[in-house]
Amino acid sequence: MQFKKIFITGGAGYVGAMLVPRLLKEGCDVTVLDLMIYGEEVLPDHPQLKKIKGDIRDVEVLQKSIPGHDAVIHLACISNDPSFELNPDLGKSINLDSFRPLVETSKKVGVKRFIYASSSSVYGIKDEPNVHEEMVLEPLTDYSRFKADCEQILSEYHPDPNFTTVTIRPATVCGYSPRQRLDVVVNILTNLAYHKGKITVFGGDQLRPNIHIEDMVEAYVTLLNAPAEKIAGQIFNAGYENQPVSELAETVKQVIGDHVALITTPTDDNRSYHISSEKISRELGFVANHTIQDAVSGLKTAFDEGLLPDSLSDEKYFNIKRMQSLDLR
Repeated sequence: MQFKKIFITGGAGYVGAMLVPRLLKEGCDVTVLDLMIYGEEVLPDHPQLKKIKGDIRDVEVLQKSIPGHDAVIHLACISNDPSFELNPDLGKSINLDSFRPLVETSKKVGVKRFIYASSSSVYGIKDEPNVHEEMVLEPLTDYSRFKADCEQILSEYHPDPNFTTVTIRPATVCGYSPRQRLDVVVNILTNLAYHKGKITVFGGDQLRPNIHIEDMVEAYVTLLNAPAEKIAGQIFNAGYENQPVSELAETVKQVIGDHVALITTPTDDNRSYHISSEKISRELGFVANHTIQDAVSGLKTAFDEGLLPDSLSDEKYFNIKRMQSLDLR
């Protein structure tokens, strides 16, 4: 690994809980700053891992904990539109207002590389078959608007030979993690198919770009290892398959079993997203290689082994339920 001391905001979240062990395996020293609202136990106990229960909005915490790190990976956010609409002020304070102080502090204390997790939702709805990084952003929600705003803020710090900034726009992540989410499309469908034997598909023709969580982890490793000149000031999409929701449901049925009933019902939500991941492949050699089927199979194994108890009702799998319960402010 090019960087050995890595600071991760939101590192006890869905992706972070898979990324942290991967970096520890590479011999990195990792510090995680997270509110830990899903528990610290989602992260391993490891001599090279430091867990800080804290808030990215607390500049004093940032100033104390970031010095000494080579790279920052900024994952922390309220991470889907319904959760965001739960408390718009909370969403703005975490997803936007905290961003510039985090970047400023990172630069000031000598961090060499800053990786920002944006979202492919910044594109809005496009008719073009391959939505690439040069296209105009048309964010439809506060969540995606603030993601786009943070990208713009980060662009102000380029060029700087001592501070490399890069943005990644992931597709929807799917698959098993120690900090499981069951409120994203593939994971929702798999949970319902496994436990209820029935999936209701709303519409079905809408395209949804997805990426397996293990591929998402490798995308961050790729950005850490890439030469500065290849990524400085750049933006990269990261996805694998752009499939209609109806196809996702069929894939789930194939893995879980023929007994699963698929019910299609009309919807007013015809949002359709599809992204091209050609640039990250061409420039950095990163190609996602885990399928949707792999993600569903991984979740099925987790259900079979009892790793995700009470998966239909436990609030810890559902961001909105957990934040309502905690009355997070």
